[in-house]
Amino acid sequence: MKIDQFGLDPQIQDILKNQGITDLYPPQAAALPYGLQGEHLVLSIPTAAGKSLVAYLTIVQRLIKEGGKAFYIVPLRALAREKYEDLKAFETLGLKIGISTGDLDESDVRLSKYDVIVCTSEKADSLLRHGLHWLDKIKVMIIDEIHLIHDPTRGPTLEVIIAQIKALNPATQLIALSATIKNAVELADWLGGKLIQSDWRPVVLREGVFFHNIIKFNDSSTKKITGNAKQALEVLVEDSLKGGGQILIFVNNRKSTVSLAARLSCVVADLLTVAEKKDLKKLVTSIKHKQTEIIGIEQSLIKSVENGVAFHHAGLESSQRRLVEQVFKDHRIKCIVATPTLAAGVNIPARRVIIRDLWRYDENFGMTPIPILEYKQQAGRAGRPRYDIVGEAITIAKDSNQRVQIFDNYILGDAEPIYSKLGSQSSLRMHLLAAIATQFVHDTKEMYTFIQSTFYAYQTDEFTIKKEVDIALEFLIDNQLIEKISTGYLSTLFGSRTSSLYIDPLSAIQLKTALERSYGKETTSLSFLHAICSTPDIRSLYLRGTDSWVEEKVEHIQHLLLLDIPVKSSDEYEWFLSDLKTAFLLDDWIEEQPYDALVRKYNIWPGDVHTVVEMAEWLLHATREFARMYNFSCVSDINNILLRVQNGCKEELLNLVSLQGIGRVRARALYREGFKSVKDLRNVPVERLAKIKMIGKAVAMNIKQQFGENGSQGNKVLRGSKR
Repeated sequence: MKIDQFGLDPQIQDILKNQGITDLYPPQAAALPYGLQGEHLVLSIPTAAGKSLVAYLTIVQRLIKEGGKAFYIVPLRALAREKYEDLKAFETLGLKIGISTGDLDESDVRLSKYDVIVCTSEKADSLLRHGLHWLDKIKVMIIDEIHLIHDPTRGPTLEVIIAQIKALNPATQLIALSATIKNAVELADWLGGKLIQSDWRPVVLREGVFFHNIIKFNDSSTKKITGNAKQALEVLVEDSLKGGGQILIFVNNRKSTVSLAARLSCVVADLLTVAEKKDLKKLVTSIKHKQTEIIGIEQSLIKSVENGVAFHHAGLESSQRRLVEQVFKDHRIKCIVATPTLAAGVNIPARRVIIRDLWRYDENFGMTPIPILEYKQQAGRAGRPRYDIVGEAITIAKDSNQRVQIFDNYILGDAEPIYSKLGSQSSLRMHLLAAIATQFVHDTKEMYTFIQSTFYAYQTDEFTIKKEVDIALEFLIDNQLIEKISTGYLSTLFGSRTSSLYIDPLSAIQLKTALERSYGKETTSLSFLHAICSTPDIRSLYLRGTDSWVEEKVEHIQHLLLLDIPVKSSDEYEWFLSDLKTAFLLDDWIEEQPYDALVRKYNIWPGDVHTVVEMAEWLLHATREFARMYNFSCVSDINNILLRVQNGCKEELLNLVSLQGIGRVRARALYREGFKSVKDLRNVPVERLAKIKMIGKAVAMNIKQQFGENGSQGNKVLRGSKR
């Protein structure tokens, strides 16, 4: 249907036409009238079928007609950036678009000036905990990827946000977006909304199985691929590239992404034009120029990119993942080998998707088949709107029996139903504490009513709900996070601060215990690093068979630890060693161990280092806040450790890394040349600084501009945190 048939504001229609959008896809045309009428809506359609546009148009039309605000909630930061950029197109209508994915310990008052706020579910939950004075102005709330209610980590938060908004501002219109899921009817019923469910796609999806050089598709057609049948991936990649298509290959582990990208480099490089090779060489030169510390894994990525291939997984730094995504979107690289995280992230379609691995290792059950929903998400990346007529999702069978199994179980199978994960004690205690601390609920009756409004209650019997809620309440009372009063429950100061800091109550209890034990005791940075790594809020490193050195160190450092060491024969002892290994990683990080050394010693990836560091920063911030609240003398020590973790450096470099553009590598280079502090750099000629290794003229000029020297009126901006 034409866009002028829906009563959209003419200015909105002009923006769409400028983007080349004159018609709506069938699912969009079915859903948009309900959205524009203000009805709750669940839109369950395949990837690339235009879910987001329905949300954008509903928001924009309603806000320019009625005023107010809109929330756009996404599960991932990368998705938040993507949606923010899309919505920026509507700023010409006078709407202000904002994004917030950062600090969870602030109300972020700047957001009040925006009309549309894009944020992660954790940030939205944090804002609710800090009290939104503009909550009653929210006219529309979009919940993107609502099927992630099924996710144990993100799901409970998403569910609680929806339940709270429904209670606090019933006038808010809820629009939930999802890939095709089996029990979408349940979600729509829970939200009280209209369900639009469709398998329609703008690009036809053909799913097939490759065996003996033949792809058998689900539409009964077949396609013969010439080449060595024993090199299935190579021949499938070559066939796709010769037809001008791009390829996504999904594998089940990070190591395979690297090895397979290297293996396919020769195949892809041979099919690149001279112009494409020159372009990729320029790109690689640009990447190298921006890096101050290139490690082995980055060299592997750079080498692959130069040959038109890249690998992608959560172990890469976010900037590296974004780079891979962007150069693929720009058609500069032809093939990405990725773990399934890419399928659940930003929109990266390709003409052909190859799903190599339908099994994955589980530490509890060994090799297990991947969920059908995960397969469907990966397969759904096949087909680029406006570029392809047909997209192909191909799996590879080892024999004819396996080909039949893949067809029956995955291609013809229905995605699994989704279930609430709010019923776990860790989730209940965290969200019940927040509800009490913000005075959203006051007594047991209101608490039950609140939980009864969740998807968890929709799927669970009343007896189980009350039992689990009572257990969580008892935990909060016993640990002095809340107290019972005549009219119900009240959060203690400790409980309120725990809630606003957005950490697990169990983490808060452990941090408080560590602080109490630190009084009058010898402590080092490792003392507090181990304390934060022992909390459930940080995901500790996996303990491998080669990590016997961790246990060997226990005897030498146990007197410094602030939490109890479990009995060696207990199950908790191995967890203790994992926590300690993670603390050692952080200790090496602040002692300026190079990335390569950290990657080798801990058998991890650069992205893992940053993930641990980021969470450690947050937990050290929480520890410092508790120390301030209880007036412990170790506040300055913890603050010092926090700054060192933020910058990955020894204490002596903290002053230098406060300069913009100066990380730990450049700061160390300056320090070695005798520049011990910022003041030592004043009035030093640019030429002198430029000669220092890792500095160069551009960085030297930047330093001088921050002092307003060399005739440049640069701003004197010193930072307190930078990696």
